[in-house]
Amino acid sequence: MNLEISYESKGLITYSQSNQEITGKDKKLTGKQITNSYLAEYMAQTIKESKATFSTQANTFTLADIGYTGKPIGELTQDEAKALVAEDGFFGIAQTSARIADFVINGAGDDLSKLQAGRSGMLQGFAEAEKLWGEKLPEISYTTMQKALEKVDARIAELGGSVLDTSV
Repeated sequence: MNLEISYESKGLITYSQSNQEITGKDKKLTGKQITNSYLAEYMAQTIKESKATFSTQANTFTLADIGYTGKPIGELTQDEAKALVAEDGFFGIAQTSARIADFVINGAGDDLSKLQAGRSGMLQGFAEAEKLWGEKLPEISYTTMQKALEKVDARIAELGGSVLDTSV
């Protein structure tokens, strides 16, 4: 017994099967054709939603969020870029390490355990950055992290804490 399931479409579904174009409007469609059209629609909708989600995530952080209001990075001349990463530049060691340390210190307030957790998070984030980079980071990264840790360590000491783990 050969049983064929069909569906009469009132929509505007169009797709091809066996090099013969079939328009779904007022035509009988098989179950397989209906399933394929739903699958194609689902895939298109998933791609659209994914693109929207990724765009939203990418736009959640901008350089303005950290105070940079200069020229877009991609439009900088070589000299302008060098000035930004110079010792006293916005992305130089002094200003970047201060931003990192201040973020942790301000977030922790006078709570020693939060400050120590923030310090631990700095180290963990740095280690993850090294893994993502795939090799040793540029030297400026290590110097920047060292300066940021020094500032956080000084605040921990002010609160009577220690950066040494004596729990082992």
